[in-house]
Amino acid sequence: MPPPSSDGADTSACGRCTCSTTSGDNENQIQNCQHCRRSTLPSSSSSCSLLSLESYPVQDYDKLWRIYSASVKGFTIGAGLKGGLAIFAVLSRLGRRKFSKKVQMVSSEEDIVLALKETLRYGLFLGTFSGTFVSVDEIVSAVGGHRRTAKWRAFLAGAIAGPSMLLTGNTQHTSLAIYILMRATVLASRCGIKSKRFGRICKPLTWAHGDIFLMCLSSSQILSAYILKQDSLHPSYKSFLNKHGGKALVILQGVKDLACGNSVMNLEAIENHYKSNGIDIKLDPQMKVPCSIVHENQGCGEHFISFLIQAYKRALPVYLPVYLVPAFIVHRQGLLKRPNTILAKGLLGTARSSLFLSVYCSSAWLWTCILFRLFKRCNVPMVALGTFPTGLALAIEKKSRRIEISLYCLARALESFVTCMADVGYLPMSKKLERADVLIFSVSTAVIMHCYAMERDVFKSKYLNVLDWVFGVPLPPYETTPRKKK
Repeated sequence: MPPPSSDGADTSACGRCTCSTTSGDNENQIQNCQHCRRSTLPSSSSSCSLLSLESYPVQDYDKLWRIYSASVKGFTIGAGLKGGLAIFAVLSRLGRRKFSKKVQMVSSEEDIVLALKETLRYGLFLGTFSGTFVSVDEIVSAVGGHRRTAKWRAFLAGAIAGPSMLLTGNTQHTSLAIYILMRATVLASRCGIKSKRFGRICKPLTWAHGDIFLMCLSSSQILSAYILKQDSLHPSYKSFLNKHGGKALVILQGVKDLACGNSVMNLEAIENHYKSNGIDIKLDPQMKVPCSIVHENQGCGEHFISFLIQAYKRALPVYLPVYLVPAFIVHRQGLLKRPNTILAKGLLGTARSSLFLSVYCSSAWLWTCILFRLFKRCNVPMVALGTFPTGLALAIEKKSRRIEISLYCLARALESFVTCMADVGYLPMSKKLERADVLIFSVSTAVIMHCYAMERDVFKSKYLNVLDWVFGVPLPPYETTPRKKK
């Protein structure tokens, strides 16, 4: 039996909302009812703007208009997100270049053309996905009936729409596919928690600090790969870690040699690196722990403090646009009424997230140093164990952001782990699957869209609002097939 509606509306045995059948309907009650509110929303074929932020009801509508509207809105989201990221990437690359004006001009033109191509590809990807999902949903509903196909129609439509990822180009998007798979797993687990059959099995998933545990687990793989096998990480993510990890590649190579049981062959290169920074150091070829390689003549605690200050300065530019840009776009009307409140929240969020990232990177070196000194050895298991508690830094973040960050890092960790296993030879079949990311993405979107149509209460409101805006608020499964109003 499904749980009672969170808005307090009563439902009959057949699942139909009774607030629409009682005499003397209260207008406020109808508007607040999750089922009846669809009739009070503006029709998609009315004067409602195509790209307005209001979602339209999937009833009394033009099916072709719904397909067209979903395609345009999907393209808008894809092109907007990728275009925004491309702008920041181009600007950051232009700021780092120190070539001649001619070379810089040619490189800048190439970057802009590439950014435009990527923006168009991602716009077509999400536009095609949205249009394909709505098209299949409408066709199956018209042929098989809305009620009879309600339980499996969205699952099928989501699976068929999944291969639209191929429009992004020949590059594999394993991280994106695994992240969407994680989102689908979370939704499926929420469905299992509220069911009688799987409720007991899924009960451990309700652990309040499960997000921090996932972060610790992910950190162990990600940071171990950062030190020992950077080739298993995505190039853009590897660049991000190299920047915020704060250590030169020559230092990482020295730690890797020591952890793998080899003699450190680049001691002179490490000494020269520190000399170039004004630090004179002489390393011991017979060292057992790499503390002197990581933080030269500093103590472990002293290095943590100095590294934390530097890491915080590196983290601020990362989170400033994350918080302030949405404040100017999403809350632009609120800025006119209460600018101090909104800007203060944005700055507080920036400071808090920057502290999380800086503590995360700083504690990674502190925990490994403590473990190395405690056991007086450095090997691969010690690196994995030492980077595990680094994920505790996630507790600094807001609770609402923790699960998002942990799932993102888990997707990166799984991608790195699978790559490592494939390189060793434990996954020989993985090399034969050229586009496994498309298969994973299709299965994941099938689960997500099924939950969207049948188990809407497992979504957070902000995600549900976005999906409703793109696809239109779906009718409950007990409704008859909608018809266009004449």
